[in-house]
Amino acid sequence: MKEKQTFIEHLEELRKRLIISLIAVGISFAVCYIFSKEIFQLLMIPLQKALPPGATMIFTTPAEAFFTYLKVALLAGIFAASPVVLYQIWLFVAPALYSHEKRYVIPFVCSSTLLFIGGAAFGYFVVFPSGFKFFMSFATDLIQPAPRLKESLSFCSMLLLTFGLTFELPLFIFFLSKLGVVDAGMLARSRRYVIVGIFIVAAILTPPDVVTQFMVAVPLVVLYEASIWVAKIFGRRHEEKESPK
Repeated sequence: MKEKQTFIEHLEELRKRLIISLIAVGISFAVCYIFSKEIFQLLMIPLQKALPPGATMIFTTPAEAFFTYLKVALLAGIFAASPVVLYQIWLFVAPALYSHEKRYVIPFVCSSTLLFIGGAAFGYFVVFPSGFKFFMSFATDLIQPAPRLKESLSFCSMLLLTFGLTFELPLFIFFLSKLGVVDAGMLARSRRYVIVGIFIVAAILTPPDVVTQFMVAVPLVVLYEASIWVAKIFGRRHEEKESPK
């Protein structure tokens, strides 16, 4: 077993991991900037398809397009470099973990990554087309849409982040159930209200298309049901360990 590191050695190790992470993000940023226009166009496809004929996206300040592409490159660069960053975090914290704790790391990283990507893909392929179509339905002969680059990017990236984090719900419930904060019974009692809320949000995003409404709502309901089972499995184990003999 290694001897315990001093505080200065911890700082040196942290500095090393930060430098490697920043270099990885910097390289990814530079590469992504070369393709920033293509990445932006790909991200905006659902919005562009929803725009009325002849409508285009605009920028209203001289540097807006430049800074928008910089932001695209930075966001894409952080995402592309995330495996390296996560690995550096792992190298920093691993010495402090017990062997049984280390077994959870790889499943946690893989599952959280897949859930986040799945949530972002769900937002892009399912929610974006119907959502933008709904928002564009408010256009009239007097009011025509002309989306700004900066605001459109912020809106899309925030929605992708929101759906990505929403799909992390089972993992979030896993930790809360291990801590004893929530249990399956609590989640089950709230089920009807949560499901009604999900369908209300889906109805707002996808009127009057019932099929798309179900396409939006059903995966979220499944996630919530999966979270109940996660709490039931791991929460029960927690209760058994905590119960007096």
